[in-house]
Amino acid sequence: MAGHSKFANIKHKKARKDAARGKIFTKLGRELSVAVKEGGGSDPNNNNRLRDAIAKAKANNMPNDTIERSIKKAANEGSMDNYEQIVYEGYGVAGTAIIVKALTDNRNRTAGNVRNAFTKGNGNVGTTGCVSFLFEEKGQILVNKEESEMEHDDLMMLALEAGAEDFSEDEEWYEILTSPDEFSQVRLKLEEEGIVMENAEVTMIPLNYVELTLPEEIKKFEKTLALLEDDDDVQDVYHNSLYS
Repeated sequence: MAGHSKFANIKHKKARKDAARGKIFTKLGRELSVAVKEGGGSDPNNNNRLRDAIAKAKANNMPNDTIERSIKKAANEGSMDNYEQIVYEGYGVAGTAIIVKALTDNRNRTAGNVRNAFTKGNGNVGTTGCVSFLFEEKGQILVNKEESEMEHDDLMMLALEAGAEDFSEDEEWYEILTSPDEFSQVRLKLEEEGIVMENAEVTMIPLNYVELTLPEEIKKFEKTLALLEDDDDVQDVYHNSLYS
C-alpha cells in the first residue's frame, strides 16, 4: 500500500479541471490529434498512443462525438504537423518541483509564458533534468469508490493480475499504479470488466512531497499553477507540493 498523502494533489487537480472544463477539452483535442499524427493513424486498435489519449479524454468526461471529431479532423487535415512537444522543469516557491508538458507551434511564445508563470509565483525555470529525478513516470488509474460495484479485494486482484504494480486507497478513491508500458493493458482489462475510471493516464508521480503551510506560499504556488494551466499550449502540470 502506498502512502495516502498523494491524494491531496489529486483532489486539487480534479477541482481545477472541473472549473476549466471547456479549456480542458480544447487541450485534450490537441492531444488526440497529435496522437493520430505521431502514434500511427486514427484506429485506436493499432495506435496505443491514441488509445490512451482517448481513455484520458473519456476520464475527463469529453463527449464521444467530440472525441471522434478531433480524431477525424487530424486524420483528414494534417493540421497538427507543426506542433512540437516540449518539457519544462523548474522550482516553485519553497523549493517545490514542477514539470510542465506543452504542445506548441511557437516555442518562443510558450517559453515566455511558462517563465512568466514561474516568476509570478516566486519560482524559476531550470535546466532539463533539474527536477525530473524527483518523479517517476507511472500509469495512474483512479476509481471512485461510490461508482465501483466491485469489492476492494476483487478490484485489487483484477488490477494486479492484469499487470499493475500497486493498489492504494483513501476515503474517496482507489488508485492503481502501473509501469508506462503496462498501462494500456491494465486499463483495457478494467474497461472490459465494466470498471468506471475517474481518471486514467500516464503521469508523473512525486517520490517525495514538499508541504506548504504558510498562506502566502500557497497563494504564490497556486498563482503559478493557475497561469500554467490557463495557457493553451500547456497540456499537463506535475508538482510535488502538498497543501490544504
